[in-house]
Amino acid sequence: MYDIAKIRSDFPILSREVNGKPLVYLDNGASAQKPRVVIDAMTRMYEDEYSNVHRGLHTLSNIATEKYEGVRAIVAKFLKVKDADEIVFTTGSTEGINLISYAWAAPRLQPGDEIVLSVLEHHANIVPWHFLRERQGVKLVWVEPEADGSLPPEKVLEAVTERTKLIAITHMSNVLGTLVDVKTIAHAAREKGIATLVDGSQGAVHGPVDVEDLGCDFYAITGHKLYGPSGSGAIFIRKERMAEMRPFLGGGDMIDTVTRDSVTYNKPPMKFEAGTPGIVQQVGMGVALDYLMQIGMENIAAHERGLRDYAQEKLTGLNWLNVQGNAPGKGAIFSLTLNGPAHPHDISTILDKRGVAVRAGSHCAMPLMEWLGVSATARASFGMYNTREEVDALVSALELCHELLS
Repeated sequence: MYDIAKIRSDFPILSREVNGKPLVYLDNGASAQKPRVVIDAMTRMYEDEYSNVHRGLHTLSNIATEKYEGVRAIVAKFLKVKDADEIVFTTGSTEGINLISYAWAAPRLQPGDEIVLSVLEHHANIVPWHFLRERQGVKLVWVEPEADGSLPPEKVLEAVTERTKLIAITHMSNVLGTLVDVKTIAHAAREKGIATLVDGSQGAVHGPVDVEDLGCDFYAITGHKLYGPSGSGAIFIRKERMAEMRPFLGGGDMIDTVTRDSVTYNKPPMKFEAGTPGIVQQVGMGVALDYLMQIGMENIAAHERGLRDYAQEKLTGLNWLNVQGNAPGKGAIFSLTLNGPAHPHDISTILDKRGVAVRAGSHCAMPLMEWLGVSATARASFGMYNTREEVDALVSALELCHELLS
């Protein structure tokens, strides 16, 4: 049984009020709230267990190292990766994707080589490839979604040519909620010798992920969307791809030996983890992932599907409201605009007065905004702790927007 009351009680912030109204937090696509178990684990580590990792021999360093390195196995379990050494810690998906751009793609791609992207991508999975376009003459090949926001895998694969070296694709759109069939794309790409990178920033939050089954070469996640702390994250890198990569950052931990005349590097994953890491942040992410796995990602996905269906029914009944994207199987993410001159910033401000937190803007997806023909949207993104009553609160606040702005 999915005990929503128990889950909500695990998140202290959900009991507060905003502007005299109960908080309705619908900005999970940007960053999710944190359960008490994560907050307590991080506080305990700072108060009783903190030290730097790896290089110390004293008790606190050993405790911190054991906890920190234990998270690698937790991430591997969460992503269903057999070898935890294929997990590299990062500060989030943005760093993970930049790592692949710099350490794998930059040394291998030549002028005229192609990277296939979709218009659904977040800037984190666009800008690193623009760096290669600017600096190395790499060509970016764009794939547009269907009118409903869906992205058929065959449409992505049709964009592949003999010059394609990488397909970089989102698992779930942070604007439309579109769920992409990355498994079909990755397996077809592998048959052609093409690498695939999947931005799992949203996809890993809303349902179970089996990276081995997906067949991709790289899969990035970010801790703060997974109910963990900001500054935490990880990326799965297939072993054979690790062997093709140069170091990303230079410093402690990623070296084997350093002399005045030479340097040799540590073996992966340490080769890609320079300097003192976000120790407490990564431990917090590990606790968050354990928390999610205890509830069950399948159970979370089922709960959110129910919220999606209920919200779709309520929102599509408002003939003055535009809901962007309606792809089959989409996640519980809704990007909204009102008919008329009302700006999404106005919508967000009015909703906030009713205690309803949504995000307004381009959502770091300007190519998608251009494709949609809008400058911005107000986005309501649901999570594991949201309820149907909060959908009703959103609709009520939107009706007030319509009344005030029409």
